[in-house]
Amino acid sequence: MAEADARKPWYRNGLRFTCTQCGDCCTGEEGFVWVDEEEIARLARRLQMDASEFEKRYLRRVARGVSLRERDDGACVFWRRGEGCTVYSDRPRQCRSWPFWNSNISTPADWRRTTQICPGAGVGRIFTAEEILEQSRIIDL
Repeated sequence: MAEADARKPWYRNGLRFTCTQCGDCCTGEEGFVWVDEEEIARLARRLQMDASEFEKRYLRRVARGVSLRERDDGACVFWRRGEGCTVYSDRPRQCRSWPFWNSNISTPADWRRTTQICPGAGVGRIFTAEEILEQSRIIDL
């Protein structure tokens, strides 16, 4: 039994998280929000525009793939102060899987760092280890 426990992730008892819609993960440093064709189509439909118009206005192509644009202040193009994410129910998988990215859950120290930058990490409902692993497989960040 001890061997089986040793193979389980360090967060085998789960981790707490609730989105406070503070925007800390949507603003700040420059970065990338990767989107695929399905997400592009969903967001374009939401905004009632065709995919090519959506791409011209909201996307940037870089070597690794396609990302949402950012405003000059580093905020996601869909983040509005006082309003939050304007496409929250249709947000990309990268946003949906926060904070359970591999870079945030690999070690207890990574998770502690995440709880220091995200007010919703470490509080709220407990996500099981299985749920966390499922989220971490959505996109490898």
